[in-house]
Amino acid sequence: MKKKKCKKAVDSRRSFIKKGAMASSIFFVPRHVLGGVGYTAPSDRLNIAAIGAGGKGASDIRNASVGGREKVVALCDVDFSGSAKKSVELFPKAKLYADFREMLDKEKGIDAVTISTPDHVHGPAAAYAMERGVHVYVQKPMTHNIREARMLTEMARSKKIVTQMGNQGGSNPLLGMVQKWVDSGDLGKISKVQVWTNRPVWPQGGAFPKPDPSAKPKDLNWDLWLGPSEFKPYTPNLHPFGWRGWWEYGTGALGDVGCHLIDIPFRTLGLKYPTDAECSVGAVYTNMWNADYHPEGCPASSFITLHFGATEKSQSPIEMTWSDGGIRPAHPEIIPADHEIGGNGSQNGVLIIGEKGIISTNINDSSPLMPKLYMNDGSTDFGPEVEPNDEPEYGHQRLWIDACKAGFGSKEHLGLTSSFDYAGPMTETVLMGNLAIRSYLLQRENEKGKMEFFARKKLLWDGENMRITNLEEANQFVTRNYRPGFVV
Repeated sequence: MKKKKCKKAVDSRRSFIKKGAMASSIFFVPRHVLGGVGYTAPSDRLNIAAIGAGGKGASDIRNASVGGREKVVALCDVDFSGSAKKSVELFPKAKLYADFREMLDKEKGIDAVTISTPDHVHGPAAAYAMERGVHVYVQKPMTHNIREARMLTEMARSKKIVTQMGNQGGSNPLLGMVQKWVDSGDLGKISKVQVWTNRPVWPQGGAFPKPDPSAKPKDLNWDLWLGPSEFKPYTPNLHPFGWRGWWEYGTGALGDVGCHLIDIPFRTLGLKYPTDAECSVGAVYTNMWNADYHPEGCPASSFITLHFGATEKSQSPIEMTWSDGGIRPAHPEIIPADHEIGGNGSQNGVLIIGEKGIISTNINDSSPLMPKLYMNDGSTDFGPEVEPNDEPEYGHQRLWIDACKAGFGSKEHLGLTSSFDYAGPMTETVLMGNLAIRSYLLQRENEKGKMEFFARKKLLWDGENMRITNLEEANQFVTRNYRPGFVV
């Protein structure tokens, strides 16, 4: 009988978390009765865990704990000897795991989890958690490929999971200033958006590093680091950060900051799936006349063009260009020559170009947004250079935690800026650029026995059905191959 009561209490607590605040008045003694103003009853605390506890994962789980308001019960990382040590020190009572599957199967009381792994593990880890009814916060890009993004978006709806992608700038209040300028109609017809970045800021564009099992760090679980990717011997310069430039694990410059930069026009203009994609990439020559060819990795630079149909906010078709590798657009005439475009040093930025003016903003991560409006008549409106920031990363993780408590469909949940209903289609758009790059690099043997590029064309995209309609070979990049145990 005693055992039965204990189970009922656990079920009641989970019911509170899943169904929202209404249940709290039924199952829980009010906080002020227990401990006075500001007291958090144990039953009101979420049990949270981290998959990826070092690097960005350390700040994600720290911010999700809301200064100790929530209970961190478990940490998962493939190498606790690195930066994940900070999380272990901060949450000494948390149980430690190397395999997220083992953690989620053993720790039945986990309510919500942050996922801050290399890109190739985002989808498998998120799907595994969501299948078990666990709310998820997933670092950007939400997934490694387009199919995963669509599946997780649909899974979140069907299983009533509260989700948030880690493009924290989406919660920046100053985005409201950009939105107001767009919604006012003062810019006239908006038909062009230019986005650029100085990334990659890591080695990219060369040959894949050679395996060297003897160099593997003692505490690194290499097999689990590989996750869904095919097994290969330990390869230096991938863990913990160099993986970004290799398609098997990362998503290049687009995956690194595309979800911060493209988020601004995608959100404020109400964009949907692109209708086509076209690209070119920078060539590197280490020998005369023959460009280096390393299709397993992202190029050193690229230029991508995407087109979007008219939306309620844009009122006209939009052409968006993306450039990376330090290539940026020309300085617009109406912006004074001594003004930076985008952010500091004009290294990253977005230009939203209308008939009557231009909006210029910085990268939308935790950097100052620096929104500026330039009108053709010479009038301007500038946001602050230094932002008031009341809590870490604009409260992006805390808002997700509050929504988990309030429940799926609550106003807190619907108020999230990057739940999968939004982040899924936006991530698909970002990854569409990578699909174009990988297709651009495709080669096959011609009738003369020589290798030739055959896919350097505009790719027509059926967004609803996730298919390139004019080049079947390009559709291989909509998804990926998975190792058993990590299939999405």
